[in-house]
Amino acid sequence: MTETRIIPADEAGIGEAATLILRGQPVAVPTETVYGLAGDATSGEAVAAIYTAKGRPSFNPLIVHVTDQAMAETIAEFPPLARKLAKAFWPGPLTMVLDKAPGAPVASLLTAGLPTVAIRMPLHPVMRALIETTGRPLAAPSANASGSISATRADHVARSLAGKIELVLDGGPTAVGIESTIVAVGNDGLRLLRPGSVTVEMLETATGLTIETSDSGKIEAPGQMLSHYAPAKPVRLDALSAKPGEFLIGFGAVQGDASLSPSADLTEAAAHLFDVLHVADGSAAAAIAIAPIPDRGLGLAINDRLKRAAAPR
Repeated sequence: MTETRIIPADEAGIGEAATLILRGQPVAVPTETVYGLAGDATSGEAVAAIYTAKGRPSFNPLIVHVTDQAMAETIAEFPPLARKLAKAFWPGPLTMVLDKAPGAPVASLLTAGLPTVAIRMPLHPVMRALIETTGRPLAAPSANASGSISATRADHVARSLAGKIELVLDGGPTAVGIESTIVAVGNDGLRLLRPGSVTVEMLETATGLTIETSDSGKIEAPGQMLSHYAPAKPVRLDALSAKPGEFLIGFGAVQGDASLSPSADLTEAAAHLFDVLHVADGSAAAAIAIAPIPDRGLGLAINDRLKRAAAPR
């Protein structure tokens, strides 16, 4: 079995990680959202190694990460609306699903056979340095076993993927704490595929458009599977108190065994979400209960993750 090592995300660590990526091996790396499992997006073998490490269904596409607009435009076609979004939100936690550019240098396995590609320009300096050092766009789904709780700390990754990957770059806890917002971009409209910290209100302000929500039932982007982000224990939502045997995750006035945000701050709650889920899942309790979260702004993204965590599996 491979030994999974955690090393600092400094210059030496980034260099070691880049060497592994260029050999086709995936490496866990911090981003501003959650930890990602990064691999060479141009190599089918490297993308397959990501799927293998995660135990991820191959019909679920991956996000390509780039450092600049020039690299992005070798991979995807950018209509004017996509350029407007890139100017407003890149680098940052927004992923756009766009038509693939002719001759896009990404492995077909990465897009799960779709004619579109999910692309993001991350803000985190470690992820950006890794892309620049390898000289490759990097595929990077969340660094955890498929369907389980996303990782916001290096030790979360090491527990979830122990023996599956060789290296985790430790850049400390992630700032945002939930995965990027994903939108499908057309010539004159946007569809929300996955909510995140770039909220519907922010998108509408930047574009002047009303954002549609996707209900096609098809997998068009990462994070759309019904059961996802899930603890091993059953999850009950909208709980005002704990039942016997439950670990209660509080919010605002509902205190619980741990709280996403005692002050009912949605930004704080998003940053703590997966960290607290890991604590609850590792507790002696048989089940997890979670207090109600307002379904507005960033709460939309938090509730999306919680509904998938609680879905039948």
